[in-house]
Amino acid sequence: MSKPVLIIGGGPAGLSAAHALAAAGRKSILVEKEDRLGGAPILSGYAKLVPSHEWAKDAIGAMVTRVYPNPNVDVRLNTSVQKFDGTPGNFVATLKDGTQIEAETAIMATGFTHFDSINKPEWGFGTYPDVVTTTQVEQMISSGKGVRCPSDGRVPDRVAILLCVGSRDRQIGREWCSKICCTVSANIAMEIREELPNTNVYIYYMDIRTFGLYEGEFYWESQEKYKVKYIKARIAEVTSDGKRLLVKGEDTLIKRPVSIPFDMVVHAVGMDPNVDNMTLSSVFDVKLNRWGYIDRANTYTTLAQTSRPGVYVCGSASGPETIDDSIAQGHAAAMAAMTFQNAKVTEAAE
Repeated sequence: MSKPVLIIGGGPAGLSAAHALAAAGRKSILVEKEDRLGGAPILSGYAKLVPSHEWAKDAIGAMVTRVYPNPNVDVRLNTSVQKFDGTPGNFVATLKDGTQIEAETAIMATGFTHFDSINKPEWGFGTYPDVVTTTQVEQMISSGKGVRCPSDGRVPDRVAILLCVGSRDRQIGREWCSKICCTVSANIAMEIREELPNTNVYIYYMDIRTFGLYEGEFYWESQEKYKVKYIKARIAEVTSDGKRLLVKGEDTLIKRPVSIPFDMVVHAVGMDPNVDNMTLSSVFDVKLNRWGYIDRANTYTTLAQTSRPGVYVCGSASGPETIDDSIAQGHAAAMAAMTFQNAKVTEAAE
């Protein structure tokens, strides 16, 4: 009988891998450090997801109920892997309570960390209470309380969304595009306009990257149907005139300084490598890439493989990723794990 597959991380990618294995009659042990499954969409209180427009609590909640409870999935919450020894087919993981579990293979679905806007102080976060992040706005929307200025609870007359906060910024060591921020910001802008039709929403951008099929549904619809205004600009700072926030910078289309007052400024925060990646790299003996994400082996000849044989990776653990692609990669990692198990069974039969 094959040993179970160890899955680290209970977000969309890990849930997808666990379900794929269970559907094929394979057992897995799903280790999650938090007290709930669902990853960032649930733990961070996301609102409607891109591109489905489904509420995160419903869409990801349905993924949770497919695997918890499921007789083929052994879920371990509030724990983490402290040691990981052995070789493919004979791994032994030691959890933080000292429990040891055997595993045939392992799948790292350890996700990402939201960029902390404190690292971009010139844009006002941490100084002015009405400078918030996209995650905080998602929480306002999903709570049902609506989008309000944190300082005094008023409905904002004018909202600015600043793109690429913690992405594409060499000055702070973030040389990557976080892939989802443009589309998510357009989606949030439309949700604000839908809830507050008298509120004007502006999006400040360097470039718009609503890649693939998202261009029409989010970029153009946000402008044409919801009247969201886009300003191509380089932002210098976010300050206050004592009454409202001021977004100062240069409009790079007309090459002129621009300073516009707003009631609320939203940082479209990017995706950072998981803050635990250095520890995970050491425990699982896998390499990180130059940006600090878990490194993949050659993707043209291997499937979801890390630098350590028998250990696979999926989702945003290896770089910025959409939820839909993370789910697909979770299936792919499960396939890779099953391929290894099938090869072992065939080898034993011979």
